Amino acid sequence: MSLSTSPTTERRRRAVFASWIGTTIEYYDFSGYGLAASLIFPTLFFPSTNPAVATLLSLSTFAVGYIARPVGAAVFGHYGDRIGRKKALVFTLVLMGASTFAIGLLPTYAQIGLIAPVLLVVARLLQGFSVGGEYGGAVLMTVEHSGERKGFLGSLVNTGATAGLILANVVFLAVFQLPEDHLMSWGWRVPFLLSGILVVIGLVARVTLEETPDFEKAKQHSAIQQRPLVDVLTNHTSTVLLLALGIVAAGTAFTMTTVYSLSYGTTVLGLSSGTMLAVLLPATVTILIGLPLFGALADRIGVRKVFLGGAASLVVLPFCWFALMETRQYGMMLLGFALLFVGYSANYAVVPAYFSQVFPASVRFTGMSIGLTIGLIGGNAIAPSVSSLLWDATGGWLGIALYMAITAAVSLVAGLFLRLPGTGTVRDASSVAVSAEANRS
Repeated sequence: MSLSTSPTTERRRRAVFASWIGTTIEYYDFSGYGLAASLIFPTLFFPSTNPAVATLLSLSTFAVGYIARPVGAAVFGHYGDRIGRKKALVFTLVLMGASTFAIGLLPTYAQIGLIAPVLLVVARLLQGFSVGGEYGGAVLMTVEHSGERKGFLGSLVNTGATAGLILANVVFLAVFQLPEDHLMSWGWRVPFLLSGILVVIGLVARVTLEETPDFEKAKQHSAIQQRPLVDVLTNHTSTVLLLALGIVAAGTAFTMTTVYSLSYGTTVLGLSSGTMLAVLLPATVTILIGLPLFGALADRIGVRKVFLGGAASLVVLPFCWFALMETRQYGMMLLGFALLFVGYSANYAVVPAYFSQVFPASVRFTGMSIGLTIGLIGGNAIAPSVSSLLWDATGGWLGIALYMAITAAVSLVAGLFLRLPGTGTVRDASSVAVSAEANRS
């Protein structure tokens, strides 16, 4: 008996939603923790006579989450390729939700002393560990259910990143309206506890979801790898490296616009944080519109062409973005963000469809998760720090724009070498066997 290669429309919709809600929660937690680590946690968990030291210690816990991501990618990738995408994604969602919810329940330094920041670090590590396997698995859950619409449906999953960012900022803006004593006593807990509601919704969606057709075919034809991590490191190292380099441009652009721009606008341009948010949040609508449009375009002309076009545009657009920000005029700044988000959308929209197809199904979860995690560390994690160093060294924005352009050029070159199966990539024997058997079915 052969398995259907064309999932029903209902299965596709359920797969997209189950993946989208996980990505939304991931970026809600990511953005929310960043805001709290900058503005609230220094006082609650790292009291110091020097506010700068307290803030530095607090922000270090934000970085800790990235340390755990590669470990999570390896662990959940292993189980996702061995026991199935669905089971691994249910566990990542539960762990991610539990760790975020736990932050909202933590006692503060004033209540239990040094144990409080230790517990915060542990919760952050668990967040990073779960996220390491979340995005790669969520992408596969959608793409492997998508049939011929991988570009469009895969791009819908990526809108979850923007949805999570917007939701976190809206919730924290509401919480910041509370009186100071209420904010610092119980108000700061609300955004973390609200994450639990999203997790329950996502969990229901994932538990009722069917396993992906690609994994079921690999299982049916005994193509399941017993040691997928070993196979990836042995036979697909160059592909993992190219994938990591390929995602650097999108990661850098996203972090620069959503994180570093707030600091740049207030410290360099002399604008208020409210003004910067008033520019940033409306501009993100460009992403919500652009991602599915470029995803649909990719289904017509090819995911690789759209990816390369987006990367090429990101070589130029950072210079336009900074130049328009320097005007300090709302309309021009909004235009600058929107232009950069168009290039970002083109590049990032096809990441699910493009990158998932460069690995055989037998090691796809592991290869994607590790490659994406390494690349996002190289893009998201270090971009603000590198940009701050460049500003201190040069006193201008040209060096920062050049840095962003270089990351885009790196992704462009990686995309040129990253080939889809059938166009130059050598697949392993298990993948070939499954493909041949599927063609006979």
